[in-house]
Amino acid sequence: MIEIRLHGRGGQGAVTSAELLALAAIKEGKYAQAFPSFGPERRGAPVVAYCRISEEQIKVRAAIDRPDIVLVLDPSILRLVDVSNGLKADGILVTNTRFSPEEIKKELGFTTPVATVNASRIAREVIGLPITNTTMLGALLKAADVMDKEALIDPLKERFGRIAEKNINAFRRAYEETVIS
Repeated sequence: MIEIRLHGRGGQGAVTSAELLALAAIKEGKYAQAFPSFGPERRGAPVVAYCRISEEQIKVRAAIDRPDIVLVLDPSILRLVDVSNGLKADGILVTNTRFSPEEIKKELGFTTPVATVNASRIAREVIGLPITNTTMLGALLKAADVMDKEALIDPLKERFGRIAEKNINAFRRAYEETVIS
């Protein structure tokens, strides 16, 4: 089972990202679940979402305390939240930042792999808004063998309708521009 914890801010699409991952995994014939963890937060407040993907039925329904992957949609979260908390020793951090993986590793004291992409820039240039959820899904699928990247295309089309093509282009561009170290 692959467990993913997503960190973002309210309104950035962390919950949507988790749901899209789960839908794509299910379309591939896997089992999946996605769920948020938030209370009375407002737009812009830090939020956490979770996604589990497995070849077998998932029976656990608890929050993910020991993720295999941590996905960070907003670079400011790195200074507000200990995103590495509970990350497995062989886990990977995938983050939206203008810095290199080596710079993030040094700043955070990471020894595990780090994948970086400037998702904010890509989203502004391709979508026209700094909403990084679909962009960061491209980075995630480049950094970790979660599923075939094409599995996300239909869920993106279904979710975003007339603006799906921009989201798909941002997703693909982030996949290509993600750097892993």
